[in-house]
Amino acid sequence: MTTGGHDIVSVIKEQIKQFGTTVTMVDVGTVVEVGDGVARIHGLRGARYNELLQFPNDIMGLALNLEEDNVAAVILGDCSHIREGDEVRSTGRVVEVPVGDELIGRVVDPLGNPLDELGPIKATKTRPVERVAPNVVMRQPVNTPVHTGIKIIDALIPIGRGQRELIIGDRSIGKSAIAIDTIISQKGGDLICIYVAIGQKTSKVAQVIDILNKYGAMEHTVVVTANASEPAPLQYLAPYSGCAIGEEFM
Repeated sequence: MTTGGHDIVSVIKEQIKQFGTTVTMVDVGTVVEVGDGVARIHGLRGARYNELLQFPNDIMGLALNLEEDNVAAVILGDCSHIREGDEVRSTGRVVEVPVGDELIGRVVDPLGNPLDELGPIKATKTRPVERVAPNVVMRQPVNTPVHTGIKIIDALIPIGRGQRELIIGDRSIGKSAIAIDTIISQKGGDLICIYVAIGQKTSKVAQVIDILNKYGAMEHTVVVTANASEPAPLQYLAPYSGCAIGEEFM
């Protein structure tokens, strides 16, 4: 088969039209020291405070200490898989979590990764876990009660939407039971509940989820959990993530 010169030129022109290049610039650093859940990284000159960093094996880190010639980051995962010399990439994103109705009924970690084996969370919006709180003057007044389902509480010390309430007590006297009963009592209403478990045993969290499923309360609940076996940075982020998820429904 013989191809004429005109055909060759046409083929080359067509290939040139289809040729496309996408150049992506990524700030890259190298791990020079790792231990106790903290990695020290050489490079990453463009890293920002609270920026997420990508380590090998899909492990994320959080840049906290920005020095002139290195960056110290806490590791949001198992640091035993990270070695000196590993490549670290900046993501250009501060710590954020997915938010929206897609999280209702799901169990997630403080980074918004699903833990309930129900598939990926197809959220279209995210919110940073740390943000400036709304000015007090701009907030709505507390004028709508939250019925806990416990008559003595609703009668003597009623709780309002937008109000903070601290439950204090010794171990194993029913603090979590009050919170769980309150969540269950919201079934059929328009109140979204966020249950954040920090430093608890995995079995304890599983029991709570089973109770919520049993009474149909997961239909209006999001569970954020950082168990006792999780790294300290994830436990630190858990309450911030829970607040960020809840603020989206306000």
